[in-house]
Formats: sequence, C-alpha cells, structure tokens
Amino acid sequence: MGDRHYPDGTLLGRARVPGYVHPRIVTVRNDELVDITTKGFATVRDIAESGSAAEHVRKAPGQSLGSVAAILANSIAGHTDDGLPSLLSPIDLQAIKASGVTFVVSLLERVIEEQARGDKFRADSLRGEILELIGTDLSALVPGSETAMKVKAALIEKGVWSQYLEVGIGPDAEIFTKGQPMSSVGYGAEVGLHPVSSWNNPEPEVALVVTSKGEIIGATLGNDVNLRDVEGRSALLLGKAKDNNASASLGPFIRLFDGDFSLETVKQSELALLVKGEDGFVLEGHSSMSQISRTPESLVAATIGEHHQYPDGLVLYLGTMFAPVKDRDGVGKGFTHKLGDVVSISTSELGTLSNRVNLSTKCPPWTYGTSTLLRDLAKADLL
Repeated sequence: MGDRHYPDGTLLGRARVPGYVHPRIVTVRNDELVDITTKGFATVRDIAESGSAAEHVRKAPGQSLGSVAAILANSIAGHTDDGLPSLLSPIDLQAIKASGVTFVVSLLERVIEEQARGDKFRADSLRGEILELIGTDLSALVPGSETAMKVKAALIEKGVWSQYLEVGIGPDAEIFTKGQPMSSVGYGAEVGLHPVSSWNNPEPEVALVVTSKGEIIGATLGNDVNLRDVEGRSALLLGKAKDNNASASLGPFIRLFDGDFSLETVKQSELALLVKGEDGFVLEGHSSMSQISRTPESLVAATIGEHHQYPDGLVLYLGTMFAPVKDRDGVGKGFTHKLGDVVSISTSELGTLSNRVNLSTKCPPWTYGTSTLLRDLAKADLL
C-alpha cells in the first residue's frame, strides 16, 4: 500500500463526479479511479446483492475519472474543488449497525483500573484474582461461557458488575444502530461531535459489508465516533452519544472478498490510529482484530437472521480495543478531541481513513437521502 492510502485488491466505492447529480459507483484500476455505474448496478447495494460482487467489479466496463491520489486529495474537507471528483462514503442503502464492548482484554483492564482507583497494588491483586478464575489470560475468556459466568459471579460479589460487563462477557452481544442509510461520511470529510459533549474520542474499527442473506462479502474501515460523557451518564443515551450528523465515517473503499482477501485476513488485521491536533498534540494507538472476544461471524449472526432482516443489507462496525488515556491538557485530564483534530485509521489490508473533527452542528448537514437518490437514478434511467 505504501503511502497511497488505499490497498491493492477488488475495491468498491462511491464518488461525487462533476456533471452528475447522483453519486457514481467507482473502483480502482492501475491507480486510477474508474466509474463503473451502469443500469441495474447504480448503487453499492445492488452490486452487493448481485451474488457475485467481486466478479462484477473486476469485469464491469468503466471510464477513468483520474488518479486516485488526486481524487483523495480533492476529498479533504476545505480543499475540495467542485470541478473535480471526490470520494463519498462507500455505502449507500445499507443499514449502519455497530457492535460494542467486543474486546474483553481492554474491557476488564478498564474495570480493574476503575476499581483500583490508581492504586497499582490493588490493580495487581484484582487482576491476579481474575486471571486465577480464567486459568490463562483475558483474551481466552469466551463471552457467555461457563468460565465467563464464573467471572461474572465473582465480579458481582466484589461489587464491580456493570451493564458494559454484561455485554462484554455475557451471552448477548451489544448491537445498536449507528446511523441511518445514506448518513455516513467518507474519506476526507469532517466527522461530527455533538456540541453538548466535552469528553469524546475516535473509535478505529473494521466494518463488515453484509448482504440481505447474511453473507459477509467485504470490509472497510470505520470511525465510530464516541461521546464518552453522554454514554457514561446513562446507557439509555446511547442514541444521543452515537447517532449525530457526520458521526459515522467509513472508507476509503470497500475491499471485496476474493482469492487474495477474506474474512480470515480481516481477523488478523492490525489497526493503527493517529490523531494530530492543531495544538501540536499527537496520539497514537492500535487495535488488534486477533484480540476480539466475539467472532465477526457471531456478531453478524446477532444482527441479521430470522429475528431481524435487512433487505438492503448492512454494514457492521466490529468494535475496538482502543481506549485513549494519554493526558492532553494536563496530568490526570485524559484525552478528548479538539476541533480540527485529524484522525487517521490505517491497515495494510484496507488503506487509510482520514477525517477532520468538527461539531456536528458545523459539519455539512445531511440532505441527500434515499428518496432523493432513487429519484435521481430514475431520472437518469439507471434503475
């Protein structure tokens, strides 16, 4: 991948292209962005539901829109020339879902730190008791298992149980709606923080692309922007904490599964996070998919099945093990975003997703919805 910000492979995305009122479907060939929009395949949803998405993208006739590097540069908020193409979120009609508390390692460490109240010896003691219960390491704890239930009982006895531990090691995964179809933003766009929040952070994640039949066909990168203070007040405020204007970022492209890229590749992905502030602050972090406590397949099964259908498919954020603790404005003050922060999430398999932080009230309002898209495609005789 180098510094191209996009990987090799079978890539699928969307772009705003001068001369067209509706988004165009694109792929990458020989480092050029290629428009492959055709009648019947004018949405990412239609390609995903075709049963042969990767083959369609590889074989579809197309027209070059220019170099990917130039179009990526033109996609950065504040630097966009409307006379040139720019990238959009790579999904359209799919539901935007997310899973939370999927990494037991980081979850239990946060609980330990909270209970120890900064006392290293108390932390070591509590950690030792938990490890004795598990018999190995925290990453071996399978949610919902007999061992997990023993840990749950022990933690309740110690008075440290919480709703987050329930979904972290209990039998049921946390699945929630991150945003509405057509509401996500893409590479280079601003990501939004609700103005009531004063404690928030990025969440670097892999997001799976899932068809209406529950088949996982590809993956992309996501920033599940999180308001820690809002959600921390009450889990019933999850919607307010998670679903705001420009709060769901995805991109730069969907990488479709083919002979060189599969779900097994995703399971071994290492995500790198870089936050650069206008104040000179730099935060680095990582998230290892190999440490996920619930398999991606089980998270998809908890989302779609006989209990819930998604006729246009869905995209599912898989959660993160990253929890920022680096002090920003003084000892003990921890991390929170400042306006203008540039957040970059990278993996060698999926590229780099970069966004600049702003208030959700200052980001471009979401005005182009499903009904407008369908009307525009009908007028263009693409449905």
